[in-house]
Amino acid sequence: MAAKKTAGRKSASKKVTSKKAGRSASKTLSSPSTSARSKSAAGSALSQRKSPGRQTSPKAASAASKVLSSAGTSARSKSAAGSALAQKSSRKRK
Repeated sequence: MAAKKTAGRKSASKKVTSKKAGRSASKTLSSPSTSARSKSAAGSALSQRKSPGRQTSPKAASAASKVLSSAGTSARSKSAAGSALAQKSSRKRK
């Protein structure tokens, strides 16, 4: 089912963070050795755990993208970052 487009509004994402990704995000946030970028992406993913209307901000999406492309990042952090990135707005800038 395609989402309706409304003038001047972003369509709300129906996606939510899975239980597994939420657990990864929680552990990422509680780890003292995790980078600020990883924590930003994990926080975004965790905030969307049961909130289908929320979307990842551009700043958190950028952090998530950098986390995913980093070779030294844990699988747990990448799971949370991937979830956050999957829930960003798909609307492109002009």
